[in-house]
Amino acid sequence: MKDDTSLDQSEGIKGCTMPSSLLWAVDVYGRVYSLSTAGQQWEQCRDAHLEFKRVAAVQQCCWAIACDHQIYLNVHASDLPIRYQEEAYENQRWNPVDGFSDRLLPSDRWQWSDVTGLQQQPFDSFRLPSENWEWEADWYVDENFGGEPTEKGGWTYAIDFPATYTKDKKWNSCVRRRRWIRYRRYKARDTWAKIPSEDARPLPDPFNDISCGGWEISDEPQGRLSLWAVSLQGKVWFRDGIHHHNPEGSAWEEVQVPGEVVQISCGPGDLVWAVLWEGQLLVREGIGRDCPKGSSWVVVESPSSEVGAIHVAVGVNVVWAVTKDHKVWFRRGINSHNPCGSGWIGMVGEMVMINVGINDQVWGISREDRAVYFRQGVTANELSGKAWKAVSVPRDGDRSHSSASASSLPSAGCFFSGEVRVQSQGSVLSDVDSESERTSGGAPTTPEPEVPKPRIPKVTSDSFISELVSDRESHLGRRDGGAAGSSIPEEDQGADQDGKGPPALVLSPSVSGGQDPQWSNVDLEEAQTHLAVGSASDTAETSSLSSVATYNLGLEEPCGADDHPLWAWVSGGGCVVDSHSQLNWFNSSSGMSSSAQSMSLSITPAQTAAWRKQIFEQLSERSKREMENFRHYEQAIEQSVWVKKGSMQWWRDWKPHKWVDVRFALEQFSGTDGNKDGILFIYYTFNDEKKYLHAFINEVTILVPVLNDSKHTFAIYTAERTKQRWPIRLAAPTELEMHDWLALLSVSCCDSRGIQGPPSKQAIWSVTCKGDIFVSEPLPKLEASPYPMPCDQMFWRQIGGHLRTVESNSLGVVWGIGYDHTAWVYTGGYGGGFFQGLASSTDNIYTQTDVKSVYIYENQRWNPVTGYTSRGLPTDRYMWSDASGLQECTKANTKPPSPHWTWVSEWTVDYSVSGGTDREGWQYAADFPATYHGYKTLKDFVRRRRWARKCKITTTGPWQEVPPIPLSDVTLLPCMAQANVEQVPLWAISNKGDVLCRLGVTTETPAGTSWLHVGTDQPFKSISIGGAHQVWAIARDGSAFYRGSVSAQNPAGDCWYHIPPPPRQKLKQVSVGRTSVYTVDDNGNLWYRQGLTPSYPQGSTWEHISNNVRKVSVGPLDQVWIIADKVQGSHSLSCGTVCHRLGVQPMEPKGQSWDYGIGGGWDHITVRGNSLEAPRISMAVLPNSAAAGQPVPRSPLPVRNQDMNGSAVGC
Repeated sequence: MKDDTSLDQSEGIKGCTMPSSLLWAVDVYGRVYSLSTAGQQWEQCRDAHLEFKRVAAVQQCCWAIACDHQIYLNVHASDLPIRYQEEAYENQRWNPVDGFSDRLLPSDRWQWSDVTGLQQQPFDSFRLPSENWEWEADWYVDENFGGEPTEKGGWTYAIDFPATYTKDKKWNSCVRRRRWIRYRRYKARDTWAKIPSEDARPLPDPFNDISCGGWEISDEPQGRLSLWAVSLQGKVWFRDGIHHHNPEGSAWEEVQVPGEVVQISCGPGDLVWAVLWEGQLLVREGIGRDCPKGSSWVVVESPSSEVGAIHVAVGVNVVWAVTKDHKVWFRRGINSHNPCGSGWIGMVGEMVMINVGINDQVWGISREDRAVYFRQGVTANELSGKAWKAVSVPRDGDRSHSSASASSLPSAGCFFSGEVRVQSQGSVLSDVDSESERTSGGAPTTPEPEVPKPRIPKVTSDSFISELVSDRESHLGRRDGGAAGSSIPEEDQGADQDGKGPPALVLSPSVSGGQDPQWSNVDLEEAQTHLAVGSASDTAETSSLSSVATYNLGLEEPCGADDHPLWAWVSGGGCVVDSHSQLNWFNSSSGMSSSAQSMSLSITPAQTAAWRKQIFEQLSERSKREMENFRHYEQAIEQSVWVKKGSMQWWRDWKPHKWVDVRFALEQFSGTDGNKDGILFIYYTFNDEKKYLHAFINEVTILVPVLNDSKHTFAIYTAERTKQRWPIRLAAPTELEMHDWLALLSVSCCDSRGIQGPPSKQAIWSVTCKGDIFVSEPLPKLEASPYPMPCDQMFWRQIGGHLRTVESNSLGVVWGIGYDHTAWVYTGGYGGGFFQGLASSTDNIYTQTDVKSVYIYENQRWNPVTGYTSRGLPTDRYMWSDASGLQECTKANTKPPSPHWTWVSEWTVDYSVSGGTDREGWQYAADFPATYHGYKTLKDFVRRRRWARKCKITTTGPWQEVPPIPLSDVTLLPCMAQANVEQVPLWAISNKGDVLCRLGVTTETPAGTSWLHVGTDQPFKSISIGGAHQVWAIARDGSAFYRGSVSAQNPAGDCWYHIPPPPRQKLKQVSVGRTSVYTVDDNGNLWYRQGLTPSYPQGSTWEHISNNVRKVSVGPLDQVWIIADKVQGSHSLSCGTVCHRLGVQPMEPKGQSWDYGIGGGWDHITVRGNSLEAPRISMAVLPNSAAAGQPVPRSPLPVRNQDMNGSAVGC
């Protein structure tokens, strides 16, 4: 299945939603194959009449170098045509005699010109770029102007050239013009089309290497590609003008290089690396939208000091290299700020070449067996992957060339019918021939005493650069010059030692066809072996051509050329896979030996069952016998213990606070009952005395990655340290080690608490200010009264993905919204991100991306001489700063939030600032800091403007995108876990402020089916649905609205009721529970809506509850949780802390006080899925509560009124 024709790869790069895509490869005989991600065999490109050396694939096309050193292009067919519009303008001027005519003034433009009038363009000047194009029709007049039809003839009028044209003729219209259009269509689809040379300049040198990429360069026009090539003389060329409407490009442009280049690699973004003859590497810098060729080269030394590099492959954030000894190397520290990286890491395996594709997935060709290998475990958080795995699938013609001959598989006649097809003349390596064909040349058949071991072809300089670079002197100009009938002696042959000459091979007419044999683009060693006929006793004497390798096909081992493909090149640039893709490439039985195949054909299921039963009985008997002999011994080991150690840095808790080198150890043990626990140890030295800290694993409440530019740090919280707001902070040497420790500690913490698998439907979800997602499994005593469980004892575990907000309900439906307003729905998995193995589910994990803006402020002060200038007073803030003005932030030194993020745009002025801006983006105020406004007054002596730059993160998690409308808020109906709801009501607000209702949301299809637009007279910014389908919303002007008549039968309701906000306040967020409505205003005040009744659901007044509140979430039991700022810790105030409202009861819905949980650094929480009822406590159990100073409830918990919320109370 082919992908879409468009060359635009900037959209849809998600493995879970993309159709099947292709992996391309070239074998050592120059044949091109493709392997679909949904297929199980290599498909040969039948259209390829030439032999090819290299291919460079992207999703919609594939570039290649043939053995004639010319460039070829294969554009995949699709329903979307590739059309290009040619246009020419006919210009006329009015004169009193002839009226409008083609008699123009000498100073006028050409009669036939381009839109500017500066270039002459008559019809006959338009030529098809190549024979791969065709005209769709003849020239015709465009009779539309600005989307509106013109008068007959398509003329537009103006006073003079050039001027503003109108479709209506006026009294002073002295000139006119009209546009002629003709379309040309690209017709060479699904075929190899030769790229034509330019007539205006000489053809570049013959090409030896090619690489395609560049579709993700920041702000680049969609559909644009970058094509780099290397000539035989070591020059580098760039193909200009490749885009969707011109897939062939326009011209070759030479790029100067500081040496001779042998190979080049271009990634999807702005990474371009090349290899020099001397083994050094070059990195191209300055690549961007306006300069796709880049500006300069930087030299990077070879990974090995002894041998140079021969091959390099780059992706978005990775660089892989191969040295002359075929060792594989990974370049660490690659990102958009540092395309050169920081150092090399040696990897396992020996490869002849490497290729990096989409999602930084890696393919290679092994040196040992020339098989294609796929790098498993490559994720955005672990770019180096885990291990190599062979791609073991057959080719489309391999069914006729089995790994076992007819003699070794007598029972396989039903599969092969005793007949083997002869390979076409286009292939150099011969396959198994029939007995008559082998003997037709008159050669006597003699028994073969010894069968030589097959050898793998060695590819020379004409087709593979690795051998050329590794031994340039010995291979330059080398060619085997023997005649067609000459033979090449076999190395270490017993026959040669006995003084016998090699036997001769007479080619059968069916193979040679009476013509000279075709020459391959490769030279092959060990070309003399022996062909076996139908039986092992009938063998033919063999010889070989200088470029032909033959193999024994009569053994039980798969030795035939078509049974084990020998690959020379692989390209995954168009293959959309990731670490979670389900591929059928690794389970093929094509690599099974013929002996195993013959065995599987002869074994019946009854025999298999009998053997299994017999083996099980024998094992059971042996186990019983051995246990009987040792039953009187006591158990020697009651628990297993293992320890993992490492070196880290620890942020010292006392002054002077600084990072200290420590030894970090995790000791985990498991008892005979299967329970697991562990202890963390931190060994440090203070005043030359060795000391240690420790923390029990079952006391750890959360592990939080702390992302910054300087160190790879994470924080460990316990209940006590949560109260103090002072965690244990550790820094790992590398990002990979930090992720390994976090994953290991997370698994240990979950094991000690008996938590496994995905979150429950009752889980409490939260999001940090960094976008990390955490969940906590609530206990029934969390909402108990009067003695609830302290929320600082809650255990939180991380879930993969990156979101800004998340919303859930007790039916298991969970939605999230990213920083780029993309909607995501929870798939039911767990893990993702840096969680691998047992810490992550193997399915329901998908690639997730998010984009957010980084802001800095440009500040200026006014002085009477120069006006506003960047020279401020000594007491002023930095002239380039953050929002507070306390930290200097310039365009140059401002980095993305962490190494996981990459810039995807340049700095631009942000006009969407609260308070408004002028035309240049400035805000004015009397002084720093103050209230800013978007206009200048006489009292304004300072001004600022905000600059924004977008960055992007790519990760994995149990989330799938819900296209296509970007959202700013989402809400789900809170209900009880046992509720019977056919469709879950879901409301949302788009980033434009439109109110939407999602239809078709169920537990089986949580993503729903379609959006229903709900009309409003102004844009909204927050929405929440509560019990009895109460829908409340906040408009952008800060006022509240209630939606009337919403029900299961009328999901969109009828009308909006306006509810004024509290005096002098602007509301920003609302959350509705079963009977309670809470809002938060712009000043951080939390408000409760009084007077809500079934007959008057709008309520009566607002009552102030608390301040310093950022977000509020009201659950299905009316429980209230918030994100609070300025919470007192042991060292300082903490911003972004999870807090729980205590004392919330049906008779007192506002509660009494706050309990502080995890924080700071939290930005969002939702408890709308927690419907666990608190255990009922009778008053008789607490006779001394008042005497003990404990708060006593006013009355026992009453039975809830089922009519309070209408029909939704029971849900």
